Amino acid sequence: MAAVRLISTSTVCAENNKASEGRIELNSWDIRHLHIGYIQKGLVFAMPMQDKDTLIRHLKTSLSTTLHHFPLLAGRLATTQHEDDDTVSFFVDCNDAGALFIHAAADGVTVSDIIKPVYVPSVVHSCFPLNGLVNYKGMTNPLLGVQVTDLVDGIFIGCSIKHVAADGTSFWHFLNSWSEISRGSINLSRPPVFQCWFPDGMDIPVRIPRSCIDVNQCKDDSVQRPTLERIFHFSKETIAELKAKANTEIRTDKISSLQALLSHIWQSVIRNRSFEPNEDTKYRIVVGARQRCWELPENYFGNAILGTFVAMKAKELMEQGIGNPAWRLNRKIAAMTGDSLKKFLETWPASPEFITLQGGDALVTTSSPRFDMYGTDFGWGKPVAVRSGSSNKIDGMLTLFAGAETGSVDVEVCLFPETLEAIANDQEFMDTVTN
Repeated sequence: MAAVRLISTSTVCAENNKASEGRIELNSWDIRHLHIGYIQKGLVFAMPMQDKDTLIRHLKTSLSTTLHHFPLLAGRLATTQHEDDDTVSFFVDCNDAGALFIHAAADGVTVSDIIKPVYVPSVVHSCFPLNGLVNYKGMTNPLLGVQVTDLVDGIFIGCSIKHVAADGTSFWHFLNSWSEISRGSINLSRPPVFQCWFPDGMDIPVRIPRSCIDVNQCKDDSVQRPTLERIFHFSKETIAELKAKANTEIRTDKISSLQALLSHIWQSVIRNRSFEPNEDTKYRIVVGARQRCWELPENYFGNAILGTFVAMKAKELMEQGIGNPAWRLNRKIAAMTGDSLKKFLETWPASPEFITLQGGDALVTTSSPRFDMYGTDFGWGKPVAVRSGSSNKIDGMLTLFAGAETGSVDVEVCLFPETLEAIANDQEFMDTVTN
């Protein structure tokens, strides 16, 4: 498949410069993402009616208008060095340095070439900007990068946002807002709130020992074996059946559709990794704080998430149906209360630990099918598919997307090639997948 060809690179600044916004201090939820990569999600569209030059000008103009409402994303990550106690704090300087905008072309590549192959083709990763960058490395790099890649019969809009500035909810808030402006809206239906939240009495800014940053900076990036990605589609009906099965096994009605689906996938992955019966396996999930912390304003922009995990022996996971792991996920999520999330914010600076991504015995879920992905209409129709970039890809990473049909879910599974091949031959699992 052809390589992606660069056409132009430019910087898009906010319309009606809002550099007077000053700075936004980051809290513990934000800072702990320093050592992972950008959030990268992209949308595949059929060919718009406009000619390419007109389309690119329109997207740049509408992006500039959107950055007027999202000045944080036109800024840069910055630090304050505190010499009195040898600590460092992080903030976003809303200086309107601008967002990266790339126009490129994947010559000879069609929409079908992107969405039809069994495995996600490598050209998809080339449709995203700012690849291979960790949030802390390259402080002068943009917080936001956009790449519009011409396909033979469509376009791919890839977006990268530094994870210290936004979580998945905020990522899609921005992208939905940009598409809203692109369609001609003057005012946003959901204006973002850029007021980083700190519990009452917490020291601001959040200071962490400089040694924590320096030590982690010196670590060499580990070289991992190559992985492959495959999209598995689960229909609304199949998910309902899995939910009913899980609840029946536990004799409850509390297990959600997503908890049942994730347990089903967890079992298949471990079954096809050939784990020893007493070998430990973990499932890491991300829990949202917005619906748990009433103090967070509506449309809060930033990171409001915290991870937790469920651990089980492989034998225990495999022999007790999907109900048992689904119930454990349910209970672990229920234990994440507003108070526990606030306590994490308050105590983290005393002993900071950063998120790291390592494959092995764990599965990790990111993104959410609740995000309005297919509502991202820039004015020429809804996207035909959603894809993710190469950032943060490890063996065991599961990325959740809303399916094109209401109630369906697409799961992008990133695993070593031999495990993905084994799953494809796992009839029990594949019987639940819709082609």
